[in-house]
Amino acid sequence: MSQRLPRSTWSDLTESQLLAQCEVDTYRASGPGGQKRNKTSSAVRLRHEPTGLIVIAEESRSQHENKAKALTRLRHALFLHIRDELPELTAEAIAVHPDYCEAREHAGKRNMNAKNPRFWPAAGVALDVLKAVEARVAEAAELLGVSTGNLIDFLQTDPKVWQEANRLRTVFGQKPLR
Repeated sequence: MSQRLPRSTWSDLTESQLLAQCEVDTYRASGPGGQKRNKTSSAVRLRHEPTGLIVIAEESRSQHENKAKALTRLRHALFLHIRDELPELTAEAIAVHPDYCEAREHAGKRNMNAKNPRFWPAAGVALDVLKAVEARVAEAAELLGVSTGNLIDFLQTDPKVWQEANRLRTVFGQKPLR
């Protein structure tokens, strides 16, 4: 996986630009959907060549819908699996980070669900900070300008973000969060 270039190299691309960097496979998926599903190659697998990320979508009977879902999953995967080195590890620098500053509500908390378009960029920055401080949650929360509890709640918003946070903790010899 290429991690030399910043994540924004790919996350800032339009749908068509991102898709142009992918190898697209279509195939027949098993499961519910009746005869049509068994006869059409509606499932989509995207392999993002520059990063090596692979995502699939096969829940719809429409190849077009599955391609759109796979692209969304690829964007999420970029924020989940590609860690950026933060140029300056200070609360002030992180507070103005373009992927993080807009994800704050009036009280300063990070309360949003994973369907909010600002969630995934903010989660990417939170995971970047967590990695930079060797997965020490209290230290990461301080840098992110939130309480430890708010950071944990934010990480728990999406199971994959939670899993990645715990993977980072394991890498740095920390106990998984509960």
